[in-house]
Amino acid sequence: MNRTVIYTKPGCPYCAAAMADFRARGEAFEQIDVKDDLAARAEFAKVSPHLRVPTIVRADGSIEIGFDGY
Repeated sequence: MNRTVIYTKPGCPYCAAAMADFRARGEAFEQIDVKDDLAARAEFAKVSPHLRVPTIVRADGSIEIGFDGY
């Protein structure tokens, strides 16, 4: 993967905070909403088996589950 992806769902305050943080720092990312998209959810399940959002998959392949503001 050569892009940063943030898996989200509507109404998730941690998802919103993560995306706001990325925008504030000028970091590009792709948001993937996993609530209603079954294909996206299947892709998401491969990187976050407990299906916790936000899950951030960075371009270097590192994975962060959740967002605590740092």
